[in-house]
Amino acid sequence: SLPKWDVRVLFDGDCPLCVKEIDFLKARNEIYKSVDFVDISAEDYIPEDNQGIDFETAMGTIHAILPDGTVVTGIPVFQKLYEAVGLGWVYSFLKIPGIPALANRVYDFWAYYRLPITGRPSLAVVLEARRQKKGDASYCSTETGSCD
Repeated sequence: SLPKWDVRVLFDGDCPLCVKEIDFLKARNEIYKSVDFVDISAEDYIPEDNQGIDFETAMGTIHAILPDGTVVTGIPVFQKLYEAVGLGWVYSFLKIPGIPALANRVYDFWAYYRLPITGRPSLAVVLEARRQKKGDASYCSTETGSCD
């Protein structure tokens, strides 16, 4: 059977700017009950419950999952979220030719630099801290690709 939500969003609950938008969407969702919010930074985050999207992958860009299991990333996630809470018109500008590609480039830039912009350590440091917290002694660098 299909879930009771129209879109599941995987978000970084440790990102202060991300959380501001998620809080706004959660407030709107009180009326619509159409979005399932999953915090990837939570200790109990389970990739297998989310189409196998692991923490590192989810940290690279925003992900959403549709009831049929389809995974959506980047700007289309926001479009789906805003549609689900009755604000689809906010992203109507994406119907203009060329705008979706530009919007995705701007979002990709934000996603890549959001950790330092929000005063957080690099993704490699975040991943290492998460591995240590979970008791995994191994460390693989996303920057060099090497594992210790």
